Amino acid sequence: MSALQQLCHCALSDGVPRRSFFVALVVGTILNVINQGDALFGAAAINWIKIVLTYLVPYAVCTYGAVSFQMRGAKKLPS
Repeated sequence: MSALQQLCHCALSDGVPRRSFFVALVVGTILNVINQGDALFGAAAINWIKIVLTYLVPYAVCTYGAVSFQMRGAKKLPS
């Protein structure tokens, strides 16, 4: 299995997408309230790109952490 295939397999297995989604939902919501609270509550214009990125970044970080942990564990196992 190539390295890219292994990375994709790790990113899409063992509940990683579900766990990353929930982390992104909680962290992204908190960060959006902090960073765009005035816009979300009607006092300013909403920046939709910032909202999307504020959810995407925690998802990517959580997925990266899970994949790097799995890949490190796979290297320690005897072949």
